[in-house]
Amino acid sequence: MKKLNIYFTAGIPQLEDTTEIIKLIQDSGADMMEIGMPYSDPVADGPVIQQAHELALKNGMTIAKLFSQLKSIKNEIRIPVILMGYINPVLSFGFENFCRECSESGVSGLIIPDLPPIEFEKNYKEILKKYRLNFTFLVTPETSDERILYLDSLSSGFLYAVSSSSTTGKENAVLKNEDYLTKLATLSLKNPVMIGFGIRSKQDFENVTEKADGGIIGTAFVDILLQNKDWRKNAIDFLNSIQG
Repeated sequence: MKKLNIYFTAGIPQLEDTTEIIKLIQDSGADMMEIGMPYSDPVADGPVIQQAHELALKNGMTIAKLFSQLKSIKNEIRIPVILMGYINPVLSFGFENFCRECSESGVSGLIIPDLPPIEFEKNYKEILKKYRLNFTFLVTPETSDERILYLDSLSSGFLYAVSSSSTTGKENAVLKNEDYLTKLATLSLKNPVMIGFGIRSKQDFENVTEKADGGIIGTAFVDILLQNKDWRKNAIDFLNSIQG
């Protein structure tokens, strides 16, 4: 079975909705989830997720608040929870302190796209190991084979394969990029490959997972949380449509 990973931004539509959305994703049958930590300058994200970050910050979401919410439902969550965000807020929180809180909140891994691999190896790898946290790096169609193997060697949990070099949420980002997907499938990687950026439907999910281990859906799901007053029903319907 191909793995389904759902991303959403913590603190939307309302500050206290985070725990309900986590349970909803788990109940839908998703295999794992990524929770975005809101940041004022989310450079890798497209307009929808940028809007989500803005709303979440306006709602009062902070890293400390997110940890408090996660701890409140820690014993109810059975699928892996990964935190995704940018390095500055994590460093402001204190890297080791952040990892300790992750461990105590039931978080299993991190994705920090703007943390350079060299910095990771030098300063942070051992701290993550100490708190038993996975760390996932991103690769793109432009990443060389040599660098893909290097980033795979540093990653644990899975390798995040961005379907295009654009920001998140681009229309048609997930076309069958045969050469790229074939390359990833034929390299001797130690981690499962999850494809992300631009998956909006069951068809997209099936296309990208023909040669990959799973897919990540973010923008399409966040859009539902932002746009719909009846977001609970629409979110459930959307998740069911991917799995159905």
